[in-house]
Amino acid sequence: MSKLKISELFYSIQGEGRYMGVPSVFLRTFGCNFKCDGFGMTKGEKSVERFKVDGEKFKSYKSLPLVSTGCDSYASWDPRFKHLSPVLDTNTIVDTITNLLPHGRWKDEHLVITGGEPLLGWQRAYIDLLSHDNMRGLQEITFETNGTQLLEPELVTFLNEWKKHRFLHCLTFSVSPKLSISGENWEDAICADIVKQYYNTGFTYLKFVVASKEDAEEAEQAVNEYRKRGFKGPVYLMPCGGVESVYSMNNRTVAELAIQKGWRYSDRLQVPLFKNEWGT
Repeated sequence: MSKLKISELFYSIQGEGRYMGVPSVFLRTFGCNFKCDGFGMTKGEKSVERFKVDGEKFKSYKSLPLVSTGCDSYASWDPRFKHLSPVLDTNTIVDTITNLLPHGRWKDEHLVITGGEPLLGWQRAYIDLLSHDNMRGLQEITFETNGTQLLEPELVTFLNEWKKHRFLHCLTFSVSPKLSISGENWEDAICADIVKQYYNTGFTYLKFVVASKEDAEEAEQAVNEYRKRGFKGPVYLMPCGGVESVYSMNNRTVAELAIQKGWRYSDRLQVPLFKNEWGT
């Protein structure tokens, strides 16, 4: 039986991208290859806000404070908070999901596997999870990824078989490449060949977090790189901001930039609706 280290497992509506507004179970794994300390900061500076949160003082994610700069899901990968993320076996995860679903079984809900970076170290465990008898009714899955991790051959084979018994585009890769606004390096973050692998496996789109025209221009450079490798999926722009004060300052600007580029705009419904609280 496989095991995963789980940061959060909750039921809400998807706030971003293709499935915005759809009731969803979120399975957030622990661990990431990026820190994204540049979000909300002057270019070239890194946020230290998360370091002000003393992990030893908190017993659950629900009690953790939000941050206005840096990664808004910082506790899903920062080692100082790993004690909040239990290692659960497949049966326990499925039982928890079943209890979260309003009808005790899958109906119109979809599963979001997110992080951190969910493709970093748990790929073989997903095969065990999705093969469970109580997951048979699941019809739609999204992997929310930063687009830097190759899919293992065993997972690709399994997902291709899983799709055969469901409808077109039932498997989605929501790829959020990290631009310089994140504080990460282009060479590490923009992996066009890897995203092409996702595109060949399931419905794939790009979702860039931006705050300015400069960010949008950089996103266009990245899109050109992905297009050169054969990626033909849609592109979304999404406003920076894990708290409402930051989000509301740039959401209209980002929407207008998306219009100018002929791309799609993604809101972040979890911010105005739920104030981006943990578990939403």
